[in-house]
Amino acid sequence: MSWIRKKKQYTRPKKPYDKARIEEEKEITKRYGLKNKREIWKAESAIRRIRGLAKKLIRAEPEEQNKLIEKLKKEGFKVEKIADALALTKENWLERRLQTIVFKKGIIKTPKGARQMITHRHIKINKKVVNIPSYMVNVEEEGKIELDIKPKPIKEESIKESKE
Repeated sequence: MSWIRKKKQYTRPKKPYDKARIEEEKEITKRYGLKNKREIWKAESAIRRIRGLAKKLIRAEPEEQNKLIEKLKKEGFKVEKIADALALTKENWLERRLQTIVFKKGIIKTPKGARQMITHRHIKINKKVVNIPSYMVNVEEEGKIELDIKPKPIKEESIKESKE
């Protein structure tokens, strides 16, 4: 049996101790309630891939360009033309994560709280539990996000104590 090695989904910054970048990442981590900087680097890599595709399609036929534009629109990005795809930022990517959308919709009050509720399996999309905070939410799924908290069963001992 041969194992397929999983590729890294991100690249580390070239300058590890760039103060401006570190401060910016600290602010983004706080704003979006991220676990670590690696999540920011993954977003940067994803946007880099989209930009690379858009650069290749600049001189392509309009039908091919429209395929990319439609795909990005379904994912929830505000893209009307290829230039808009080139202008996407890591913040645009982070806005489409389940954690951020749960927080922005007001289902949970803080980004960190949203992350916790997702990992504890209290968030459903389309009646299915999703426990991945970095799940990319499509436009169709956005309206189908709901909080699913089951009431804890009451123990018989606590009922007896309250009667007395």
